[in-house]
Amino acid sequence: MRALVVDDSKPSRSIVSRALRDLAFECAEATNGAEALAALAAGGTPDLVTVNWHMPVMDGLELIRRLRGDPATRKLPLVMISTEHDRARIAEALAAGADDYLSKPFTPEALARKLVALGVCRERAAGAGTRPLRVLICDDSATIRGILSTTLASDPGVRVTGAAVNGQVCLDMLATGELPDVVLLDVEMPVMDGLTALREIRRRHPRLPVVMFSSLTERGARATVDALVAGANDYVAKPVGLDPGEVAARIRGEVLGRIKQVVSRGQLTQATTATAGSAAPAMPRPAVRQPAVAGVVIAVSTGGPAALAEVLPACVLAARVPILIVQHMPATFTGRLAERLTAVCGRPVREASDGLPVTSDAVLLAPGGRHMELAGTAVTPRIRLTDAPPENSCRPAADVLFRSAARIWGGATLGVVLTGMGRDGLAGSRVVVEAGGGVIAQDEFSSVVWGMPGEVVRAGLADVVLPLGQIGPEIALRLERRPGERRATTP
Repeated sequence: MRALVVDDSKPSRSIVSRALRDLAFECAEATNGAEALAALAAGGTPDLVTVNWHMPVMDGLELIRRLRGDPATRKLPLVMISTEHDRARIAEALAAGADDYLSKPFTPEALARKLVALGVCRERAAGAGTRPLRVLICDDSATIRGILSTTLASDPGVRVTGAAVNGQVCLDMLATGELPDVVLLDVEMPVMDGLTALREIRRRHPRLPVVMFSSLTERGARATVDALVAGANDYVAKPVGLDPGEVAARIRGEVLGRIKQVVSRGQLTQATTATAGSAAPAMPRPAVRQPAVAGVVIAVSTGGPAALAEVLPACVLAARVPILIVQHMPATFTGRLAERLTAVCGRPVREASDGLPVTSDAVLLAPGGRHMELAGTAVTPRIRLTDAPPENSCRPAADVLFRSAARIWGGATLGVVLTGMGRDGLAGSRVVVEAGGGVIAQDEFSSVVWGMPGEVVRAGLADVVLPLGQIGPEIALRLERRPGERRATTP
């Protein structure tokens, strides 16, 4: 059997192709819709085409429409594999002619089930060479361990390999058994807590994905933020005060998606080890003349605390301009994150308050649960916090901040979009660019999740795409640049 994998991301193509090869497919690859059409014209019709949605030159939706409009490919099995999760967007892809839809991140088992249902491959072949996602649970509560084990194991693509009662037992299991794909780690435990265990996991297994599973108490929030800054991939709030059925529903709705996301990212990292440290290919905007930067706005989500801890120290002392940050995080966490970032970067980082004047040395973090806008004038800007409806399912939303910054600072706005799931920051970056400002995006390899920056890059809005370690110095260079100096467009 032959398959054509169409995706502008080389790591994503590698992941899909690997899963298909395990199902006995010979795989060819294309980076966009136009290249896919050329490959089909030259190589004949394959047994399957997988299509990403957002690609340059020709996106996946247009490719599907063209294939369905051609009698030669009208019945060709087409599966769209994309980061889009919105039901309306999925319905749009199916209406355009996709036979099925698979959301990133996905497991090989999920792809196999789709292909079996479509009759593209046999069930026996679909089970060959695939294995479930292996999860190690570490929580001192027997009740939580039981509910987690039962609920996660109900997903055929997941296998719970062990349940540890504290951090020390978790480390012992990692040392003596087969490594899992992800560790789900409680924060507060006797003998050895989650933060101590995380630090040791990072020392022994630096690439092993770890998701913190913590309560939203003040104490739990402080420890979780410390863990995220120390390198945990993500966190999930532990449901409390609910009956077991409601807890299980929350786990199915939140935990499963998070662990699959970070495991997918881990697979991508392994697939791209050879390109570590290099910037992802960008579609830079032409160099333009830009006024001196008046302020920096940063959008970040999954993997954000560790990313901010690396970016801020390199840029906060470079010039005295405000730096405003939207990090997707509950209200219980953002105050502690500001404290941790203050300790890391040596300059006060504050949780913003309504009406607060934005001084030239301000580093402000949007409080969880409230939108942060820039109000006033370019000379006397101030913070406005609102309870307006969420945007991109987020409050605070980076789009809200970016729009307001472009309105106040115009072309003197510098937007930065870091690691995170979803597309928050895309519309705001477009407004910044239209105002004449600049946008920096994090590259795919160094992102925990290349959702938010990837959307900006694919839309052609970033004028530079860099690994995380180069973003702080790049911001510092731009803050020191004289008015009117041409902005760099390559790493």
